[in-house]
Amino acid sequence: MAHFSDIGFFSELTRHTTLSSAAQALGVTPPAVTRRLAQLEARLGVQLMKRSTRSLSLTPEGELYAQKGLEILQRLDTLEQSLGQGSEVPRGVLKVNCQFWFWATAHQCRAGAIQRAIPAVEAILELTDRPVDLIGEGFDVAIQFGAPPDSRLIARKIASHRRLLCASPAYLKNAPMLSSPKSLARHQCIVIRQGQDTFSNWHLVSGTKEATVKVQGSLSTNHGEVAVQWALSGRGILLRSEWDTQRFLAQGALLRVLPAWEGAAADIYAVYPERSALNAKTREFVRLVKAYLNQIAQADGTLNADS
Repeated sequence: MAHFSDIGFFSELTRHTTLSSAAQALGVTPPAVTRRLAQLEARLGVQLMKRSTRSLSLTPEGELYAQKGLEILQRLDTLEQSLGQGSEVPRGVLKVNCQFWFWATAHQCRAGAIQRAIPAVEAILELTDRPVDLIGEGFDVAIQFGAPPDSRLIARKIASHRRLLCASPAYLKNAPMLSSPKSLARHQCIVIRQGQDTFSNWHLVSGTKEATVKVQGSLSTNHGEVAVQWALSGRGILLRSEWDTQRFLAQGALLRVLPAWEGAAADIYAVYPERSALNAKTREFVRLVKAYLNQIAQADGTLNADS
């Protein structure tokens, strides 16, 4: 069991940038932390951390030990929670991944509200603009657009989500006529770069029909709000989330373009490894996010939360 204690100790160290802050969190002196870290490295025969008076940084061996150690602690946590599911209360560490643009847009899904609802859970939120390996990187759950291809993961759809083609009246006034998706190639299009996607290819659907159009334009960004502002100022056609454009469409500041067509499905999923399915903390977190998305749907009609 001493090994588990060492893993827990090292896991706590990785959350801090200095030995003094780690010592304060552990309730011991900095020299005590230094001695224990040295003893752990001596037992393992490798250096886990580079340290100075000002900073701590992981070595490659330290990164591996931290990652695999966290997985072991999470499995132990899952085991202990599953033994008493009849009276299970959400508790423990919950490591969550979201893409930057989802978390910024779903403004009601805030860590503070979640913490108030499940106070015994310590949430670690990591925002990325890249796909992540949930299992390899030790995540309990991710909120993302689209179901993953990895069969080792459970994907639960929590909301339907549409992406619409739109532009300002000022842009459309002098723009070429739009008759089909192919005609988008003659227009200035505002493209949004997200992850590893080929951002200049727009995938559109209309009922059972599908089309992929390579668009072009003089403006591109990785920030959705910037793209919306460009569209409002008449800089081109935008393919963007309905929840980001609904109020401008209602005001007439933006108009639907090719209204029979919209972006390919980008439904919102909670994705988690099988080991997390038993966790009350994971189940409750997913329930809360789904509830917040349902509030957004009821407020402006842009999302359809799934039951």
